[in-house]
Parts: sequence; structure tokens; C-alpha cells
Amino acid sequence: MRNILRGIFQFLPLQLLVLHFRKYQLLLIFWAILIATITGHFAAVFGAKSLFLAPEYQGKISFFSMFILGGAMAVFVMAWHITTFIIHSARLPFLGAVRHAFIKYCINNSLLPLAFLVFYSFVITHYQLRDEHSGAARAFLFQVGFYTGFALIIIVSFAYFFRVDRDLLKVVLSRITNPSRIKNFIPYDALDYDIDVVNTKTFLSGRLRITHCDQLETYSPRLLHAVLRKHHRNAITANVFALMVLWASGFFVDTPILRLPAGAGFLILFSVVLGIVGAMKYFLRSWEVLGWIFIVAVLSALVKNDVFDVRSIAYGLNYKTPVSEKPVYNTENLNAVFTDSICTQDRMQEEKRLTLWQAKRMAAGDTNAPLIVVCVSGGGNRSAYWTFRNLQYLDSITNGRLYNNSVMITGASGGMLGAAYWRDVHYKYSQDNEQTVYLQKYQDNVGNDLLNAIIFSLASVDLASPFNKIAVAGYSYKKDRGYAMEQELIRNTEGLLDKKLGEYTEKEQNCEMPAIIVNGTIINDGKRLMVAASPVSYLCKPAYDTSDKTALVDAIDFNRFFAKQDAQNLRITSALRMNATFPYILPVVRLPSEPEMNVMDAGLRDNFGVEVAVRYLYNMRNWITANNKRIILLQIRDTRENELFPQSQINSLGSMVSSPLFVIQNKWESFQSYGHTYLKDYAQTLFGDKLHIVTMEYIPAHPDKTAALNFHLTQREKKDLLQSIYTPTNMARVQTIKTLLSK
Repeated sequence: MRNILRGIFQFLPLQLLVLHFRKYQLLLIFWAILIATITGHFAAVFGAKSLFLAPEYQGKISFFSMFILGGAMAVFVMAWHITTFIIHSARLPFLGAVRHAFIKYCINNSLLPLAFLVFYSFVITHYQLRDEHSGAARAFLFQVGFYTGFALIIIVSFAYFFRVDRDLLKVVLSRITNPSRIKNFIPYDALDYDIDVVNTKTFLSGRLRITHCDQLETYSPRLLHAVLRKHHRNAITANVFALMVLWASGFFVDTPILRLPAGAGFLILFSVVLGIVGAMKYFLRSWEVLGWIFIVAVLSALVKNDVFDVRSIAYGLNYKTPVSEKPVYNTENLNAVFTDSICTQDRMQEEKRLTLWQAKRMAAGDTNAPLIVVCVSGGGNRSAYWTFRNLQYLDSITNGRLYNNSVMITGASGGMLGAAYWRDVHYKYSQDNEQTVYLQKYQDNVGNDLLNAIIFSLASVDLASPFNKIAVAGYSYKKDRGYAMEQELIRNTEGLLDKKLGEYTEKEQNCEMPAIIVNGTIINDGKRLMVAASPVSYLCKPAYDTSDKTALVDAIDFNRFFAKQDAQNLRITSALRMNATFPYILPVVRLPSEPEMNVMDAGLRDNFGVEVAVRYLYNMRNWITANNKRIILLQIRDTRENELFPQSQINSLGSMVSSPLFVIQNKWESFQSYGHTYLKDYAQTLFGDKLHIVTMEYIPAHPDKTAALNFHLTQREKKDLLQSIYTPTNMARVQTIKTLLSK
């Protein structure tokens, strides 16, 4: 029995698996990340698992998307074999005496990849059946596509890259007679020395037969090392080829047919990084840690000196203006720009717009038109889909009165994507006089995937961005994942959002559409950035005492502050992207001020838009009191307002350390919701019975299966979001809206 166990333990596949865990655990992190990702334990909030479980090619999950993903998985598996072969081959000297040594190594090193593939097939099939509502036949077809692509790349790799074997070397050596040439071929530093050789007795042959190592011919260690070095050269060539494929693919981000599924792009990126990690270990050996420190130091120096900038830009702005013309971002200049007279002027212009809106409503026979302010929450595609669903549904049951009576829309992140698209859809059809504004295709468009383009660009385009220029709105910029997200948003919305900020000014001022304020958070100091086609400087500081010259300016009117940088030329998609800059997924946006202003997601400051909405109502209080009988503050949330989160348990060392650090981050939305109740109380006392606050909430059918907060929605999540409006709570509020708009 002991001999049997010893024989099993000395079997090369098992010995290699043990060697990976014993010597180079860092390389196993890549497998751990993949497993954690597809099971939803890593980057779940970013929707990362959908990249591998529902890969999209040309906007849909198909045989070809799975085929490409399978090919990319094969590239990663080959990178795993290549890297570990280079590192471990010195511990397996007998491989130099084996024909097709690398192929034999791959076969024996496949225990971990095979286990992963079996596990992955189970997980993806379950996901396709449950979350994507694919039938069994379709799920099986996807598996066929995946393994067809996988097998093709494996076969090509074996056939093309790894043809050097001991027979070729023996032929070469037999023809070398010059000792100096032999010295160059078999370096004298490849001396015989003791090394931590793997204790193996048997291995799998090319025909998957168990072969004993003592059946192999015996060669000089120098000769065996020379053979293995030839394999190393071919292996490194494969890694370089993978890097070139990834780098080149970044230039085709605007061509959907040439754009890889994001999961495939990430697997190729993993392959390259795996190769780099392996190279560091192989060449630096005991100096590896110092090598990584040196690389980090060099990258830090490049970033510090603006040689390498990971931030993005806002397309349409002029970043080339002289320093003397750039707005100075400090307290003194802000007070000089947003003066009391400017605030009063902009407030009067907004009151003039409201007067025109009221006149148009009265001319249409709506003499008691309620004034509607809409505020929407952030939450990626989940919020965009839910926001559009509510606005479209409420407008349809009120015969278009929701759109016509809305004067202002504000909010954060994904909700603003849905609201902006809803506004443009309605405007387009109000001009075309077609009654097709409620087609299901518009709801489908806003639910289309954005994550694939973003993540693919992160894996490939950002690597090529210094050389990949694009002309947008009259200026030249570099491409990055921010640009990719905007282009995908434009495609998803059939070009309706392919507009500049200035194109909305006249339409808003003529009351042809509601005004929109797209917010962002200035991470330099926490101020709010407000991007609007109409002047909004009256919202830039507290209105209770605008005569106070020292009053704090807590928000920036983008249009006024960046007037010399061609602010009206800004693409509306860039404004929406700044407002939805989810950390890590989208890059921070820098704006051309002095010093530069850095902008992130609006949700950092206010994820629900309530602060801006209440300040707007306060500034318009005199006009509203004199001219309007009813105000509706319509709040659309992708979370429940009074949701009770699971109690935090500090019952372990890990939770004891992490809870104080992440309590604010984990409960940030709750803190904001509680704070907003005070603002609503204040607004209610200001307007009394005139103000009606109606909140529409996404209520999942199953609390433990809520739609994920990211830029990708599964079919199950879309269905859940659509049906949520029919919950008793929401239907009661729908009836309230219907009643208020029918008076």
C-alpha cells in the first residue's frame, strides 16, 4: 500500500501541482482570481463574472463569442504552461531527453487547467440556464463554441511554436565541429550542479500512457540544459506574440466585428502579465523583490512627471489653451466668477424659462399644470434601465403629461443615462409627430451592455492609447476606455446622444424639453460640478445669504467656469460619463483648470440628486409661490429608501480590522438617504401642501437576487426590473402620480 501511495505521489502531474503550491504561489493568484470572479467573489460589484459567463461579441452572446473566449482561455492556459516550464524546467532535467519536451510538459502540467475547465463548464451552464434564460440546446451550443476555440488554439500552438526537440539538437550537434561554436551553443556556465530536482518516477507520454523516467536515455546535464534553453526561446516568443495581439486589438475598438469580448481581452492580458511575472522570477531570481520595487518606482516617476497619465479627458473641451487663459481653481477666483450679480442674473433667466413653460402649458389647455422636478439615483445599467422604465411607463399612463410638465431633471450616475436618453427619445418624436415613443426597443436600448466595451478597452486600448489618437468635436485626443464607453453608449442609443452640450441650450430655453443638470464630484476638494446647457450659477452656493461675500461656493457651473475652453462644445456623453465614473471601471476625468480639476462619480457627493433638486426648488420658491399650485418631486431610486441592511457582525479578527475602515463606504447610500430626509422635511415646510414627494423604488422579487450594480444586466435582471413597477408599493405611487396629473 505504501508503495502504491508513493507511486501516485511521484507521478509527474501530481508533483507539478505540488510544486506550484510549494514554490511559486504568486502564479496561482491568476487562477484564484479567475475562480473568484466566475463565482462572484471577486469584482462582483463591477459585474466581472458576466464577462466570462455571458461574453458578448457584436452586442450579443453567441457561438462566436464563446469561440473567441475559448481561444483566449487557451492562450491563458498556454501562457501558464510556458511560464511554469521556463521556471521549473531546471528541476525536470529528464525532459531534455524527451522528444517534444514542451508538449509532454503541457500534458503533465494540465491537472489544474483541466480541473478549472470542468468547474467553469458547470458554472457557466448553470448561469446561462438561470440568469440568461438560455435553453439547454443553446447552452450546449455555447459549450461547443468554447471548446472548439480552445482546441483550435491549443493545436496551433503545439504545431507552430514548439517543434524543437532532442532529435533536432542531435542533428545540429553532429554537424558542429568548431569548438568555439559548440561553446556558443552550450554555454560553459551551464555546469553540472545540484538543484532541487522534482522527485518523480513516472509521467504521461504524448499518447497519455504512463512512462517511467528510467526508460529514457541518459545525457550530459550540459546537453539537457542546452535543449531546454532552446525551448525557452520559443516559449518567450509565444508570450511576445500574445502581447502584440493584445496591443494591436486596441486599435480596432471602433470596429465591433474586430473587437474581442472583454473576457477574452482580459484573459490575454492575464497571459501577458503571467509571462512578465514568470520572466521576473526566472531572470532575477533572488533579486525579484528589488526588481518589482524598481518597476513601481519608475512608473511612479513617470506618473508624477506627466509622462504617463492614467486619467481621462472630456471630449469636446479645449485642453490646449494657454495657462494664462485657464481658469484658476481657488477660493478667490470662484468668488470672483460666481458673484451675487451673476447668480441673480441666472436665476432671473431660469424664472423667465419657467414663465414660458407655464404659458405653453396654458396654451395647450393645461391650466393647472403641476411643476415636476425629477431626481434619479445612480447605479450603473440597473439604475439606467429602472429610470427609463419608470419615466416611460408614467408618461404613457398620463398621456405624455409627465414629459410636458417636467422642468428639471437631475441625479447621478446610471440614472442620468436613462433620463437623458428618455428626454432625447421624446424630443425626437415630438418633432417627427410620430406616436411611437413607447416602443419596447427604447427600453431594450438603454439596457444594452456597456461593460464589455469598457473592460476590453481597459485590457487593450489603454495599452495603446499613447499612440491611438482620435479627432472629436474639432480637437485631437487619445483613446481610452472612457472614449470606448461613450462610443458604445452612442451605438446603444442609435446616435440620439451623439450631441454637444450647446445643442440643447436653445431647446431648453424654448421649453421644448426639460432642462437637465448632469453632476460630478470634484475630488480635489469635494465640490459638485454641474454640467448644464442652461446657466445654473444660482445653484453654486447657498441661497439663504447670497449677499455674504464670503459665502462658500460649493458647486461649479461648468459652462461659466470653462467658457474659454469651449464648454458648449462638450459631448453630452462625456458629461454623462463624468457623472458615472465608477471607481476603477472608468478613469478619473481631468479638466483644464489651474490646478487641474479631477472629476469622479456624482454619487460620491449625492447619489440621488435630492440636494440639487431641493436647492433648485428653494431658489425658484418666489416664482413657484406666485405662479404654481402644485409641485411634484419625483424621486426614482434603484434601492429601497428604508432598506434595512444586514447587521454588521464584528465577530472575527478580519471584521474587527476592516469594519472601522469600510463602514462609511459600505453604508454610504444609507447615510445619504437619512440626510435627505431632513432636506425633504425642509422643502415640505417651505411649500406646504403644494409639494408632493413621490418615490419610485426598485423592489426585487427576491431580496437575495437583486440586479447587480454594474454596466451589464442579465435577462433575469431585466425582467425583474421591468416587473418591479407592478409591486403594490410602486403601483400605489403610480396611482398618486396619475391622480396629481389628472387634476
